[in-house]
Amino acid sequence: MKRSLAIIGIIGLIVCFSVMVMTGCAKKTGVKEQAVSAEEQAAADQAKAKAEADAKARADQEARLAAEQRAKEAEAKVAPQAEAAAQETMASKDALFDFDKFSLKPESRDILKQLAEWLNNNKNNIVLIEGNCDERGTTEYNLALGERRAKEAMKYLVELGVDGKRIKTISYGKERPLDPAHTEEAWAKNRRDHFVITSK
Repeated sequence: MKRSLAIIGIIGLIVCFSVMVMTGCAKKTGVKEQAVSAEEQAAADQAKAKAEADAKARADQEARLAAEQRAKEAEAKVAPQAEAAAQETMASKDALFDFDKFSLKPESRDILKQLAEWLNNNKNNIVLIEGNCDERGTTEYNLALGERRAKEAMKYLVELGVDGKRIKTISYGKERPLDPAHTEEAWAKNRRDHFVITSK
């Protein structure tokens, strides 16, 4: 009898111990599963936030590139119009010189100031200064005088802040008269620097 009671007691202890172990394991597993679930959720949230940030960054970059492209296209349309307008304006504003002189007159300096301002605001353009003379004198002399006139205008533009690399000069001497007449009035028109503006 005592032996039976002892066996039953031992069996009861084993059952109780087993129940406790199983219950404890279940709780630990539940806690572990909750911890893993929270970590997975945090990782998923982080991945989602990163994906959204990356998508926004891509959208911003695409919008910026599109805006730059539109600006370039607009500039490409405006540039020829601005260049044509500048050519037309400057074509009617030659810098004139006195007979046998290459020093700039006050009115010529005013014209060059306007040209310098335009060039400083339009960095993609360059100017060719064409030096011209009237028909009097030899061809060689007038070519040299035309060159001095063009160089004098170039020097003044550089003083006004225009990059010298954007200025070219050429002398036509007496070969390209604006007015072919053989009068003082015609000669006064032909002693000039003419400005040709083009894109780089």
